Amino acid sequence: MAMDWEKLLTPKRFGKDVPADINDGRSNFHRDYDRIIFSSAFRRLQGKTQVHPSPKNDHIHTRLTHSLEVGCVGRSLGAMAGIALKKNGLLPSDFDPQDIGAIVQAACLAHDIGNPPFGHAGEEAIRQWFSSVDPNYMLGIEEGKLEDFKIFEGNAQGFRVITNLEYNLNNGGMRLSYPTLGAFQKYPWTSSSIPKGKEGKFGCFKSELKQLREVAETLGLIEHPKVKDRWCRHPLAYLVEAADDICYRLIDIEDAIELGLIRLSELEDILKPVYGNKLPKDYDSIPKTSPRRKISLLRGKAMEPIINNVVKVFMEKQNGILEGKFKGDLIDNCDHDIKAAIQKTKKLAVEEVFTETRKVQAEIGVYSTMDVLLTTFFEAAKEFVEKAPEGKKLSFKTQRIVDFMKEHGAQPTLDKYEIYMGINDYVSGMTDDYASFISAQILGLRR
Repeated sequence: MAMDWEKLLTPKRFGKDVPADINDGRSNFHRDYDRIIFSSAFRRLQGKTQVHPSPKNDHIHTRLTHSLEVGCVGRSLGAMAGIALKKNGLLPSDFDPQDIGAIVQAACLAHDIGNPPFGHAGEEAIRQWFSSVDPNYMLGIEEGKLEDFKIFEGNAQGFRVITNLEYNLNNGGMRLSYPTLGAFQKYPWTSSSIPKGKEGKFGCFKSELKQLREVAETLGLIEHPKVKDRWCRHPLAYLVEAADDICYRLIDIEDAIELGLIRLSELEDILKPVYGNKLPKDYDSIPKTSPRRKISLLRGKAMEPIINNVVKVFMEKQNGILEGKFKGDLIDNCDHDIKAAIQKTKKLAVEEVFTETRKVQAEIGVYSTMDVLLTTFFEAAKEFVEKAPEGKKLSFKTQRIVDFMKEHGAQPTLDKYEIYMGINDYVSGMTDDYASFISAQILGLRR
């Protein structure tokens, strides 16, 4: 049993009452890109931490610049893979190889769209709050849905954003094409598919399980033979993952050099084997005061062989990927020098970047900020759930909080799980600065 490219690349679009396509020179997949980039959720990524919190240096990446760069690398990977697939007679006859590039680029653009403020520290702070909160908060929520809160996952929130929240609320979201939704899904399963007692990521909350099932069935993704509601990845999801890894491990390390956390010579030593141990032309003539120019040349010199090798591995492993048997990721299967370079940049980041004092101090503060926000909003939601169905009057504070949250606030027509998910939508959608500002306002502090 294997997946079929004809189904995997269907031009169909997700969502109800989707209008017929207009021939305006854009494919369905280019429309996906446009819908994502014009969304408010994508725009807010400019105010969310990538690696370094609240950077004062304009050259440091935010989630927005990271996502745009991942999209560029993904487009190259996808287009080259599309050409190779076409050459081997594997693409549908009417399918352009560049459409593969457009699908991967759109999925890359959205890959971090569900991440909360403050990067991974914000994600961990949400999980910790729910894991330590009074159990009475969660009474009435069935066991299978509790994990959506206790192990809050930015990937699952991203799927919720693009299929449910943006544009057409509860009616298809962005209404993207099925292939883009498939390529986006790095973890096409829910928290229930993770063995108890083990850590693991997932790509869908229980609230969007119906959407995930529809995407999986339409694309013909292979379901796990023993685990319900767990599917293998869409093949193009591996290219999205590779694009993210390349940028996260190579391009983002530039920030550490910019901030003086690591030396340029360290990056040179790591990348030399990738581009043949020979520095780019005119590299030595660049003044010592221009490390950014040197970094740009190093990046450009290293990027081409890495991308070529990833596409080569994708084609070599294609049968296993289509059969749902491929394990690991594409970069782990690349040539030794490339795999080693990625591993060394990861090790350098862990040892020199993630332990940097200012970053650590900021991340500790994240827990206080998120605690104030979550405690305030969930206390109000809990009171609403207890009083509203019986027609009891809410406290003045709770009523003001419900009013403040507008469409994300508690509604009489929603159950407790849905009300709580709305709060997560609101908090995870905040930018770093807005989360800090609202937290200070709640505490009665002036900023």
